[in-house]
Amino acid sequence: MIFNIKEMDQKIILLADDDMDDTEMFCEALADIDESIICHCAVNGSDALRILDGLKELPSVIFLDLNMPIMNGWDCLMHLKSDSRYKDIHVIMISTSSHKNDLETASKLGAVCYFVKPNSFSDLKHVLRSITSNIDNGLKDVVVTLQENGFKHVFNCDDNNL
Repeated sequence: MIFNIKEMDQKIILLADDDMDDTEMFCEALADIDESIICHCAVNGSDALRILDGLKELPSVIFLDLNMPIMNGWDCLMHLKSDSRYKDIHVIMISTSSHKNDLETASKLGAVCYFVKPNSFSDLKHVLRSITSNIDNGLKDVVVTLQENGFKHVFNCDDNNL
């Protein structure tokens, strides 16, 4: 499904998350931030790869939930980074988990950052606004700034394509 299509200066994002409430909140936040953002939504990693294969223009960033049925976020990330068509797309892992080993795995597999899903809509919006407005300028400074401003649920994954 696609949300908020406009024909000018579009940013394309792919979200893979099996939680429909989280997906709806994510897309609503993006629509509030910038109506020109196109958000393609997948319910699992396999669905995300299928959507990518059908796109004429690749997304600037992919948000992958860790725990999804059929193909989880880790397996999808490995597929993305091993495919020459998709290996340069920024991938941000998202989860409710804040386990250190998940952050380390995200870094090892090539994600640019790891984002623990916030509890509030305003926090989600703030993080997404920071990320979407700086996709083309690199995300490392964005993550550092978010952390300095008290957003402790966003982590750099070393220097993976930042």
